[in-house]
Amino acid sequence: MMGTPNLNKIIREFIENKNLKKTLLAVCPNSEAVTRAALYAAKEANAPILFATTLNQVDRDGGYTGWTPKDLTEFVSNFSKKIGLKSPVYVCLDHGGPWLKDKHTTERYLFEKTMAEVKSTIEACIDAGYKLLHIDPTVDISLGNDEPIPIDLVVERTLDMIEHAENYRRSNNYPPISYEVGTEEVHGGLANMESFVRFLEGLDKGLKEKGLEDSWPCFVVGKVGTDLHTTEFDPEVAAALTSQVKKYGALIKGHYSDYVDNPEDYPLSGMGGANVGPEFTEEEFIALMELVKLEKKIGKESGLKDALKNAVINSNRWQKWLTKNEKGKNFDDLADDRQLWIMRTCSRYIWTHSNVVEARQRLYYNLDGIRDADAFVIWHLKKSIMHYFHSFNLINFNTDHPGLIS
Repeated sequence: MMGTPNLNKIIREFIENKNLKKTLLAVCPNSEAVTRAALYAAKEANAPILFATTLNQVDRDGGYTGWTPKDLTEFVSNFSKKIGLKSPVYVCLDHGGPWLKDKHTTERYLFEKTMAEVKSTIEACIDAGYKLLHIDPTVDISLGNDEPIPIDLVVERTLDMIEHAENYRRSNNYPPISYEVGTEEVHGGLANMESFVRFLEGLDKGLKEKGLEDSWPCFVVGKVGTDLHTTEFDPEVAAALTSQVKKYGALIKGHYSDYVDNPEDYPLSGMGGANVGPEFTEEEFIALMELVKLEKKIGKESGLKDALKNAVINSNRWQKWLTKNEKGKNFDDLADDRQLWIMRTCSRYIWTHSNVVEARQRLYYNLDGIRDADAFVIWHLKKSIMHYFHSFNLINFNTDHPGLIS
């Protein structure tokens, strides 16, 4: 993985070659199964792949996957070798910023503490060989829920975090890494074009003043129509945002690309990258429930569905996804379809819980000789991931563009 080419090189080529209509795919490694499936998909697609890891997923405390940054890069490297994957693999930090780890918000960390924690994680990510860091200081819990953080403060904190990362990288003689900035969230204050341009101008000026021009991010996150509750990508907005960031040698990266209705429009609009994450958690859940149905047909019971439900409830993280009308309700008081949606969405938080792991092992054991359960789950996930490799025009990227990956 240490020989993987810098992402900025690929993005520059995307900008300079107007006929190169491609969008890089970033998969959130929210479970071991998703991570393995993504690496298999990258091999089949013969294309690069990015892994976008949040502070909740992977951190120095193990996150909900159980992986530290070093654990993740070692797993990706070892599994890539095992399956003979030759594609570039980029392990990246996603939403690295104060209060973007749930624990920091629920325990009401002061700014100095949460920033120190994030900077320590950034150092761990650099030590582990991460190739891109998403710097996102767009949350401040001291402000009101509807009050966006001032743009000048976003710029100031972004510059501080990039400078810290670069000083640490250089002092340890690590190779150059890439950066991503901005957020798709309205609370970041970057949702309108005026604020977006102000952010870019302030960032450019600050990087020059600090002598960090070479660290200009290759990605700027843009609000391109998709969010937690919408799946319609807006090509016109994407093209407008792209025109603003191209002059800085960057491209727009979309988040919330899960189950997007029109993924083929991403490369046509000049999008440089897109993150997909919760969709694959849901697909893993769907695949497992298919296996539970098969298990029942042969008169066996692993208890996986109940184990998942109990683990989701006990985690208390399901309350994060409640609507205003649902606040204060018990899980069992929610409508059946809402319970199922929350279980699908929140299962990523509890895949590694001991009761869930044991029930999943029983399911696989019960189906031995009838269905290769693990292979079925990986196939189901890989099929979903390959959909994006095709839609983003990435098939045979390595063969068609050897100069970009060498």
